[in-house]
Amino acid sequence: MSARALILAAPASGAGKTTLTLALLAAFAGQGVAVRGAKIGPDYIDPAFHAALTGREAFNLDLWAMGEEGCAALLHQAAEGAELLLIEAAMGLFDGVAGSDPRRPAGSAAALAARFRLPVVLVLDARGMGQSAAALARGFCTHDPEVEIAGVILNQVASPRHRALLEAALAAHRIPCFGALPRRPDLALPARHLGLVQASEQEELPLLAARLAREARDGLDLAALAASARPLGPPPPRPRPLLRPPARRIAIARDAAFSFVYPHLLAAWRAGGAELSFFSPLADEGPEERAELCWLPGGYPELHAARLAAARHFQRAMRHFAATRPVHGECGGFMVLGRAIEDAAGVKHGMLGLLDFTTRLGRRPRLGYRRARLLAPHPLGPAGARFRGHEFHYAEVTTAGETEPLFALADGEGQPLGPAGFRRGLVSGSFFHLIAEEEEEDAHAPPPPFPAP
Repeated sequence: MSARALILAAPASGAGKTTLTLALLAAFAGQGVAVRGAKIGPDYIDPAFHAALTGREAFNLDLWAMGEEGCAALLHQAAEGAELLLIEAAMGLFDGVAGSDPRRPAGSAAALAARFRLPVVLVLDARGMGQSAAALARGFCTHDPEVEIAGVILNQVASPRHRALLEAALAAHRIPCFGALPRRPDLALPARHLGLVQASEQEELPLLAARLAREARDGLDLAALAASARPLGPPPPRPRPLLRPPARRIAIARDAAFSFVYPHLLAAWRAGGAELSFFSPLADEGPEERAELCWLPGGYPELHAARLAAARHFQRAMRHFAATRPVHGECGGFMVLGRAIEDAAGVKHGMLGLLDFTTRLGRRPRLGYRRARLLAPHPLGPAGARFRGHEFHYAEVTTAGETEPLFALADGEGQPLGPAGFRRGLVSGSFFHLIAEEEEEDAHAPPPPFPAP
């Protein structure tokens, strides 16, 4: 099966890319098309919606973090078993790492589109807009000749008259329009502080998917959209591994409190020969006894802090495990390794106490691409090993005792951010979410200005 692919992008966040992507996935799946979704950039939540609607795992594609070869291999892996691959962009089409190419920034959807010759369908939020929508679309069409805009989809259209006005303005500039979706509050997805409420928590998702599919069938030219997709080029012959497994047997926490695990990470570990097992702290389970390493992913432990604090078997099992084998936590998992989490109501809940710190929810997010260098030997690699990933959290460390830092951290431009995370004995963690090891050419290039350990 030869997959065809296209990118769904927008001028900015909040234009309705995710809602539109879900509408198209549901509509094409309803027509019997083998359709699959993917997401550009760091994001755990949107790909889970893609997977829920298609029954096929959704991968992230990130040129900045994965490099061209790694991203090419994952692009083809994402398209396996599919006729049509719909790739949802993040933020605006030309938004990426500051300080990189201003026309086509690193990590942007535009960079991915240009590198792999993938057409872009531009989603325009039409609220409060008339003929100016055509000027905006024309600017995106001409901004970078290497980025092909196949056409436009209008979102949040107020009425048939509004739609006709917008379509006439686009037609005057010969900009194809694939249709429009109406302004309907019942099509909106519920959200909270880190983004959308997760797909696994939404019991009404099948009903919403049916409504979205109906709107897509009624308002969009699905045949023309599918025809605008382009076949993928050949895959790389021997792609480098994005990540090597940190142990042969890895126990991974997985439930509503620990749900932020990238599918490509699990796939890379399995491809590297690791055996993975899963357990639920919320169900008061501990890691498998045969495991050689325990991984606590990010998620929403602050929403389940009382249950985690009352999960006595989980706590005993984790302390027993950490006495002889490595334990690592990312973001939410890192928070659970500390002494306590203070929730939004100011209530403190006791956690594992394997690292000497406490956390609380702050008011402002800390987010962005990150480059990380290990300050000491670790299951992830030797001292000095370099990784690429990101941060996105509202939590902050309030008190910290006698622990050593885990990483030296820099932002996407390589500007130093100082030491990050903690390590003590066999236990480690940080707010840093791992995406990939640095490419070999990056590792041998002059190092970015990381601070000394």
